[in-house]
Amino acid sequence: MVKTEEKKNQITEGKKYLKNALSDILSQKYTEAEKELRSAEKIFNECKSVENISIILSLKGLLKTLSEKNKNKEVLETLKDAAQLAKYSKSNLAEQIKEYVLAEIYYQNNDTSVALCHYNNAKNLSISTKDEYSIMGYVIARIKQIRSDQTFLFPPTSDPLVSLVKIGRSITAQTDINVLLKVIAEETKIALQADRCTVFLLDKEKDELWSKVALGMDSQEIRFPAGKGLAGYTVKSGESINITDAYNDSRFNPDVDKATGYKTKTILCMPIKNNNQEIIGAFQVLNKLNGVFTKNDEDLLVAIGGSASIALENAQLFEQQKELYKEQKLLFDSFINTLASSIDARDKITAGHSSRVKLYSMLIAEELGLDTRTKEIIEKAATLHDIGKIGIRDSVLQKEGKLTDEEYKHIQEHVQITHNILENIGLNEDFKEINEIACSHHEKYDGTGYYRHLKGEEIPYGGRILAVSDVFDAITSKRHYRDKMPIVNVIDILLKGENTHFDKNLVEVFLKIPVNKIVKVFLTENHYKFKVKDDKMLSKYTLKDIYNFSTKEKPKEKETEIVSLFNYYYSGKQD
Repeated sequence: MVKTEEKKNQITEGKKYLKNALSDILSQKYTEAEKELRSAEKIFNECKSVENISIILSLKGLLKTLSEKNKNKEVLETLKDAAQLAKYSKSNLAEQIKEYVLAEIYYQNNDTSVALCHYNNAKNLSISTKDEYSIMGYVIARIKQIRSDQTFLFPPTSDPLVSLVKIGRSITAQTDINVLLKVIAEETKIALQADRCTVFLLDKEKDELWSKVALGMDSQEIRFPAGKGLAGYTVKSGESINITDAYNDSRFNPDVDKATGYKTKTILCMPIKNNNQEIIGAFQVLNKLNGVFTKNDEDLLVAIGGSASIALENAQLFEQQKELYKEQKLLFDSFINTLASSIDARDKITAGHSSRVKLYSMLIAEELGLDTRTKEIIEKAATLHDIGKIGIRDSVLQKEGKLTDEEYKHIQEHVQITHNILENIGLNEDFKEINEIACSHHEKYDGTGYYRHLKGEEIPYGGRILAVSDVFDAITSKRHYRDKMPIVNVIDILLKGENTHFDKNLVEVFLKIPVNKIVKVFLTENHYKFKVKDDKMLSKYTLKDIYNFSTKEKPKEKETEIVSLFNYYYSGKQD
């Protein structure tokens, strides 16, 4: 029995052979394709991957169809086996490849109505299947060709289908619209053997065509009215333009050539249409390297447009989603900060506490090297950790002296109130995690905390981080009724609380943070300036160093100087 990890590696290797085989088949390298399929077959037979054995059978059928004519009966038998294995493995990918190959078989035999059915089946399967073998460009191109009664055959005598393969693979995973425009333009230029290509997109709101691509010239954004120029004409009319002699054609405007010094000879302009046959942009290809643009070039550009339109629409949708996400994030952050500010408004004594706890927690998270998502969740939990104090009586919340036992018990309720408030918001899974962290900042590592008496690693990791940050800020912040605790006493409390109140590892991490970063959090409270030379000096030392220097019987002069400098900023008593 092949081990899980080993099987995963085998499948990855086998898929490389399959992708190479498909590329070789479409490049008419039939001998090489056969070798690749044999290598893949050996691997997938060994690891008993039914899905991939089905794909092998389908590609064998495609190879036989293209390399050996009049073998349709034999090929269809092979495809039956492929279909059974695809069904057995419940693989949409294997089913999609099989449908594509069946469509090609019927297409090669001029049975376009049956071919169209299979192409549509392959296209429909793409909704729930990753285009792992980059075939959707061919599928959509075929559908357009059949519907428009074009005669461009795959594979042709030259190699445009190889270009389609390359373009399909180049743009599949690309989501940056500007990069995508460049990739499509560059690959189209190569495929059509032209000197330049620009891909324009239609901005419907502004009724303009735009692009950041003009290969051979500086890459700058181009914008002009959607009805202007040859590209504009194709967008407005939906017609393609193939000009064999630009300067003898009245539709050509030579002003751009005069301005740039370029000499345009031949032009091929074509609209880019999406699946709904709506025009979303245009190709403008200039100067065929040998001769003029042919009907085959036009058909190839239609095929390229099939792949390009999907990628461009996906990229535009991705950009829109990114912008929407930014807006939602800004709104969400504003909402969280407003909630936190509501506590500052009620409790003037601890105003700014949540903000500083957030900053200390982020210093710990950065020292730990946590990923961006985890840091964002901890940051929001820190901002909201005391929101439950909104349910605490003013007489208790704003009391300047020592709390009675009853008052202390009442103020402890703020943690459960925090949980209840955030639970009712419950936006998504991330917010549930924020809630779990926020309401666990008073839990203790030995299980004696509140309100759920969690112990050790039962306490969310973010909650353990907040516990260190919360206590540190509470005893290093000035109150109306007391001054800040000496820093040695503060660090003593953290050290003595290791594995009782706090997670020992997190205390150690906190004490390793350069003290210039800690000072910057102090300064958010008193708004004094941090001298550049002092910042640089303190960046070389940690809180643990400050503690060690302070508790030495005979500290060195330099060590005393560092402690004094730290306390100068810590005290907040600067002139």
